[in-house]
Amino acid sequence: MRNSPRWLVTVSSLLLAAGAAHAQSYPTKPIRAVVPFAAGSATDQIGRAFAEKMSAALGQPIVIDNKPGANGMLGADIVAKAPADGYTILVGTNSTNAALKFLMKKLPYDQDKDFMPVGFLGSVPLMVAVNNDLPAKSLQELVSLAKSKPGQVSFAYASTSQQVSSEMLSSMANIQMNPIPYKSGPAAMTDLIGGQVNLFTADFAVTVPQYKAGKIRGLAVTSMKRSAAVPELPTVNEALGLKDYELIAYFAVFAPTGTPPDVIAKLNAAINGAANSKDIQEKFAPNGFAIDPGTPEALAKRNAVETAKWAKAIREAKIEQQ
Repeated sequence: MRNSPRWLVTVSSLLLAAGAAHAQSYPTKPIRAVVPFAAGSATDQIGRAFAEKMSAALGQPIVIDNKPGANGMLGADIVAKAPADGYTILVGTNSTNAALKFLMKKLPYDQDKDFMPVGFLGSVPLMVAVNNDLPAKSLQELVSLAKSKPGQVSFAYASTSQQVSSEMLSSMANIQMNPIPYKSGPAAMTDLIGGQVNLFTADFAVTVPQYKAGKIRGLAVTSMKRSAAVPELPTVNEALGLKDYELIAYFAVFAPTGTPPDVIAKLNAAINGAANSKDIQEKFAPNGFAIDPGTPEALAKRNAVETAKWAKAIREAKIEQQ
């Protein structure tokens, strides 16, 4: 900057000082955390629990803002277009940040370029569950029923993990089921219990409480190994003699691209502190929630791997783009 005008040097210095001051003082007002799914969903439950712990660490409230719709696309779009100042963040999932671009013909944002990874919250398997009155006491019996009545067994979904898990099952078991979209997981669960839909494959946070209360029948879990939360349920692979069926839902925080690195670091530290808290672990362990704190860089690598995995799953399940 030797030959730069003095005013330019002064302005540059002031901007650098302002940026440093912003990072040091952040946050100075409440933070908006957009949850792209309905209240009561797994994403909502996890987001609220982390937000409470993070608020205490950051000294400012983190306000949950539920914006459900289009498999999480509506809420994600809000964050993608928000100011990159650390005051609007996304409680994202495999739906919003890995799978959506393979399910939608066109997104209103660039899934790969419009978000910065902040921190990983955790992951959880799904449970394949049916209405108690359905004459299928096992996953093999469900497959037999679906084969005898092509297109008559219905399944609910309100997120990409719920949709893709059921479409994968249909494809790998060579059956045809009838997909019924819902705006929220809790609404789909209500209809499963009521018998308006036959099957719902959903996150443990939504299914396990209802399963243990005897309101639904669990048939299998979508992980490679049985879950300690419901050890009596077989994996899909065990139940059907398959090898390659696996689908895990995950949750993470993202910010608009351009958010200052020091702000990202503060948010990441607050996330990891929450993940390591005894309260969070005790709250979600019964639902099979696996916590894995890490850096934003670790989340970026994880998300790249997951994006490739979901692309393969969607392609092999032959799900048409909407």
